[in-house]
Amino acid sequence: MKTEPVLYVKTGCPWCLEVQEYLTKHGIRYQEKNVSQDSSAFSDMQRRSGQTKAPVLDWDGKLLADFGVDELKPFLRQQGVG
Repeated sequence: MKTEPVLYVKTGCPWCLEVQEYLTKHGIRYQEKNVSQDSSAFSDMQRRSGQTKAPVLDWDGKLLADFGVDELKPFLRQQGVG
């Protein structure tokens, strides 16, 4: 992996919190961008994923959008993590 994955989140989003807790608990580093507080991050998330819903995870160009921990686990395995 070239850079840390980018996790786009929204303030107060329960799925975002679950994903953040899961990644932290498993020692998976990531860069967080809060799209509720940063309009350019929101535009970036929407352009990359086609989604307005969070969370969105950009893992070195591979995207997982509008997901929860159940969808995150197999995605991480595909990236060789978790």
